[in-house]
Amino acid sequence: MSFVVSEELSFRIPVELDFASSDPYAVRLTFDLPGDAPVTWAFGRELLLDGLSRPSGEGDVRIEPASPEHLGDVLISLQVGAERALFRVSAAPLVAFLDRTDRLVPLGKEEVCDTLEAVLDQILTETPAG
Repeated sequence: MSFVVSEELSFRIPVELDFASSDPYAVRLTFDLPGDAPVTWAFGRELLLDGLSRPSGEGDVRIEPASPEHLGDVLISLQVGAERALFRVSAAPLVAFLDRTDRLVPLGKEEVCDTLEAVLDQILTETPAG
């Protein structure tokens, strides 16, 4: 991924994409820069998918194609307060990553964590002592 400083200047940085079937609605980007602690951003998997083809996101994470004419590069903007970081990445690895996530947990087939549901069911069905 490239960290875009300006139209003329960008730096390649290592970024890890992660997906866990236990949290099927989210994807994570972890930036591991030398000398700094790793920084992880989590956001919706559908936001990443939507951002491949059209501008998406209204909050701290915005994703959009770099060119509206063809699927080439994607821009990912991350913002905290007034600070913003812009990244450019080829769409191909993002598509491949999303394809792998879809094989693990198909989009639209996500379920709330079974453990959470079991605990809630137990709490709701227990009779109060007394």
